[in-house]
Parts: sequence; C-alpha cells; structure tokens
Amino acid sequence: MRFSRKTLLAILQISLLPAWLIGQVPEQELDSVEEQMIILEGDSIFRSSIELDAVYIFGKLKFDSYDDKLRYLILRRKTIKVYPYAKLASERLVELNSRLESITSRRKQKRYTRIVQRFIEDEFAAELKKLTRTEGQILVKLIYRQTGITAFDLVKQLRSGWRAFWYQTTASLFDISIKEEFHPESVHEDYLIEDILQRAFAANILERQESVLDYDYASLTNQWSSAKKKEN
Repeated sequence: MRFSRKTLLAILQISLLPAWLIGQVPEQELDSVEEQMIILEGDSIFRSSIELDAVYIFGKLKFDSYDDKLRYLILRRKTIKVYPYAKLASERLVELNSRLESITSRRKQKRYTRIVQRFIEDEFAAELKKLTRTEGQILVKLIYRQTGITAFDLVKQLRSGWRAFWYQTTASLFDISIKEEFHPESVHEDYLIEDILQRAFAANILERQESVLDYDYASLTNQWSSAKKKEN
C-alpha cells in the first residue's frame, strides 16, 4: 500500500506525540456531594470518617511546696491501688443488672445476686479488708465515678447480696462515708484523683474505663489552673 507524502508526514507527526496525549480523556470533576469512603485494615465496613481517642498533653507537675508534692504522691499511690476494685465493681454491676433483667423469678434473682457476691468476696474481700481508711474513702469515690451511684445506694439497690458484701468489707474501715460522691469540678482532691487516673491511663499503668459522669478533664485542668493563678 502506497501513501502520499502528506499522509506519511501526518502519520509521522502523530507517532511523535507523547503517549499520554494520544487518546486523552478530559478529567472528570468529582461530584460535590460524592462521599469518599475509608476501609480500615482488618475491617470489612466502609466508613466516611475515623474516630480517634482523645489525646491529652499533660503539663509538668508543679507543687508549691514539698508537702504538697508528698501529698500528691501519696494520693497517687493509693488511687492506683484501689482503682482496679472500683473498675471491677462497675463491671460486676453492669453484668449483674444485665443478667437480672433477663431473670423473671424473684427467687432466681436473689440466688444469682448471691453468686456474684460470693465471687467478689472470694476474689477480693481479703484484699479490701487490708485497705486503710483513706484508701477505703478513695475507693468509695471511685465507685461513684465509675457507676454514678454511691456505695450506700448500691447497698440499697442490691440489698440482698451487696449489703452483706459492703458491710463485711467496710466494717474495719471505720469513719468512712459510703455516701461520698466524686466531684472533680468542685473538690480539688477529686480533681487530683482524676489527674492521677488520666496520667496512669496514658502511661498504661491502669486500664482505662470511662467514667459515667459528665465532665471533661481538659476543661477541669484549665479551671483549676486559672483558680490557682488567681490565688497567686
């Protein structure tokens, strides 16, 4: 097949064009309402966003005196010691309430409550009896932090099993108010306990269990920092 001089020239010009230019399709703009989806490794569900855990940047601890520092360190040791018991109480309460909702017989409810009571006593009662008065009071506060219910109201609510448990384990811890609540927004010691917990969670010293109470640690820190500056 023979080609004219003009045809050969046209073929040669086309062959010299960049490959990306030949057959190029105009770029399509994404629809403004189109949603890009994300899939995480090991997950089969597409998501439009990823939820990240809150990350706190902790300031360096500063104390006005050596005594203040010593009190904080003592409070830290005691808080870290008793927190696991408060966490357990919360877990058992959720488990107990969930199970009781599915049990229609009052007799069977009492029987199941006694089983939970014996389990807790066998596992932790001996250790709880060794707590000091201040450790016991911190524990009462932390139970309120984790459950939103005072130890006193827990006794009333779960009278059959928990009454015996609480009375037994707190009998030697005289001068402890089991009606104590946890208010880090208004009680400075409670804020220090919250600060200790958040730092321990971040350092993986304690296993995090979110409080059922409605407060924000970062806001609390700003509040107490501002109050301290005004005092000074």
